[in-house]
Amino acid sequence: MLEIKTLIMRKIIALLAVISLGIACKEDTKEKIKEASSAVSTDVKESIDSVKTKAEGVIDSSKVGAKELLVKSAEKVEQEAKKIKESAKE
Repeated sequence: MLEIKTLIMRKIIALLAVISLGIACKEDTKEKIKEASSAVSTDVKESIDSVKTKAEGVIDSSKVGAKELLVKSAEKVEQEAKKIKESAKE
């Protein structure tokens, strides 16, 4: 009878050890997931900032390019207008 109680107690202790190990691993896993999530979040924010900066640079460049294009187009129109005036005088 004593051997059965001892065997049952050993099984209970072993079961509690396995359960506590499982719980400890769960907490460790949760912490690792939080850390990984935080790292990924930081990387994504940095990537977004980098893309935003590059996009702003491209937009600014295109504005300058558009202004230059307008100025050159206006000059061409003026040149052609002068040619037409000269040919009309002749």
